[in-house]
Amino acid sequence: MDARQLEYFLAVVDKGSFNRAASSLHLAQPSLSQAIRNLERELDTLLFHRIGRRIELTESGRAMIEPARQVLRGMENARATVESVKGLRTGRLEIASMPSPAVQPLSAMIGAYQRRHPAMRVDVRAVPTADAVVEQVRSGAVEIGLAGTATELRSPDVEVHAIEQQRFVVLSPPDGPLPAGRPVALEDLAGLTAIVAPRGTRARQLFDELQERGVPLGYGVEAGHRESILPLVLQGTGVALLTEAWAVLARSAGARVLDLEPPEHLHVSLVSRHAPLTPGAKAFLDCALDIDKREP
Repeated sequence: MDARQLEYFLAVVDKGSFNRAASSLHLAQPSLSQAIRNLERELDTLLFHRIGRRIELTESGRAMIEPARQVLRGMENARATVESVKGLRTGRLEIASMPSPAVQPLSAMIGAYQRRHPAMRVDVRAVPTADAVVEQVRSGAVEIGLAGTATELRSPDVEVHAIEQQRFVVLSPPDGPLPAGRPVALEDLAGLTAIVAPRGTRARQLFDELQERGVPLGYGVEAGHRESILPLVLQGTGVALLTEAWAVLARSAGARVLDLEPPEHLHVSLVSRHAPLTPGAKAFLDCALDIDKREP
């Protein structure tokens, strides 16, 4: 077994097919298929069920995912440690982030990081829920994550660094029924149509709790991509809850941005692996926490 075989195995897992994995690896599919068959022979077990053109992970394949990610992450750590002697003059860092924290504070963190280490490339993975962010970090898919939760995040599987609280605001169409310039309560949304985020997010939880209390509120759109919520509001599709990180953009686009009273907050946390971080990830974490300490 070698690192190349593990990389190929994880590519098939992540892409969901041999075709897409081969394309992402710039390989011919027969070469990829042969490499996986060789790995299965070495392990003396099937990793995938081949069902026509479909594949499904076997129990052995599912058990292989996390150790494979940890091995590749360990090798990356070794390479990065050698590179760190050169002063982080090259490298790549992957971060998993929920959409609202990706607007802020992640953009400020990346800006500060790249001013210190301009040669480092940062790739941000969009992840919909805090549980998914924690799992990405725990499994070794990424080293750093940014999550937003209803209360302070606690998890034994990762290191958690509380960063800030973001207040929720109500976004309304410019000619919508909610009066401009006045705070609104969640109950004031009775009878309106809402644009909601996926289940597992705090904004969706607040709307669901409102419905459970018997407040008549229709769900017009469930927006899997948080970036689509503001355009939908501007089209008059409905009202929405987003954090204040979106407020400047929403106002400049013409939406009404209304304070929520009593206030509701999103707790934003950085999460990182328990295992030793690569120098690039460690430098990002130090930079992000340094920004947080300087904030009034």
